[in-house]
Amino acid sequence: MPEIREISSTETYVVRHPVLRPGKPMETCRFDGDDLGNTTHFGLYENGEIAGVASLFRNSHPAFNEFRQFQLRGMAVLEEFQGRSFGQALVDAAEDKARRAAADLIWFNARLIAVGFYEKMGYKITGKPFEIGDIGPHYVMFKRM
Repeated sequence: MPEIREISSTETYVVRHPVLRPGKPMETCRFDGDDLGNTTHFGLYENGEIAGVASLFRNSHPAFNEFRQFQLRGMAVLEEFQGRSFGQALVDAAEDKARRAAADLIWFNARLIAVGFYEKMGYKITGKPFEIGDIGPHYVMFKRM
């Protein structure tokens, strides 16, 4: 049974790097807002080994009018742990934290490959696809709480 607990921003790098920034310098794993007091990082552990991470930021997107918006970022599960609902468990933990903070909406930039995963959890696309640097095409996705 996996365990999810809050971790530091730097503890996310061991998953962010191979999944989200392969071949890039480790410093690309640091995100703006990582160390703000209202940012929460989640680590999912299987038998004491970190298997996945997600981060929840208090951040607004101009496409939405909701007052209390949160952004999900750095959602990643190591390849050897994928397909075991760990990603869903991390999103559930982030949603629970956002609800307890009276969130009106969660949004994020989803890679094309992840859109179907998020749609199954009730997230919707808004707008057209867009490129993020050398990472590739993304959609803004959201869920009202």
